[in-house]
Amino acid sequence: MAHPGLQRVPNPKLNLFICRNFLDAKTCTEVIRQIDAERQPSTVSDYNGDDAFRTSETCHLPDADPTVAAIDARIAALTGLDMAHGEPMQGQRYAVGQEFKAHTDYFEPRGADFAKFCTVSGQRTWTVMIYLNAVEAGGATRFKAIDKIVQPEVGKLLAWNNLRPDGSVNPSTLHHGMKVRAGTKYVITKWFRERAWPR
Repeated sequence: MAHPGLQRVPNPKLNLFICRNFLDAKTCTEVIRQIDAERQPSTVSDYNGDDAFRTSETCHLPDADPTVAAIDARIAALTGLDMAHGEPMQGQRYAVGQEFKAHTDYFEPRGADFAKFCTVSGQRTWTVMIYLNAVEAGGATRFKAIDKIVQPEVGKLLAWNNLRPDGSVNPSTLHHGMKVRAGTKYVITKWFRERAWPR
């Protein structure tokens, strides 16, 4: 909370933080360029039969890239999270009509893919997401359990804890990447785990 401009959303159901202008426009533009060059259709764990559940595109951003490494360092400085527990950063692109329907970032403990994704590094603890651009219309993130809608802005960071204080998963982190109505939406996402991520 000592970081200038960091705000905590006042709700007991989850720990949700917002920081505007976390990244400058030049950095955001560079990452957008990388996403456009390397994007592939996004995937989901525990496929539910809905082919329209997540319709964005994803880019895996290399840790060794100087821009990516600098963003990782800034995230570590802001959050105090151990970067050894961080998954490689991803970028997502949402065109008009694309969305990620209401979901949680943790892996469902009874889900078919839980062992596949969590055996080595454990559950996802924190999510750090950064908007890279403003969107002409749509593209907001809605946290349904607390009815909080966050609008995309250049360089705005969101961070939330996917677990409760006792370490169990927190269903109140349910969130919806709402449909883009005009323009294109770009974000980057960094997830953290209970244990170190294999390098």
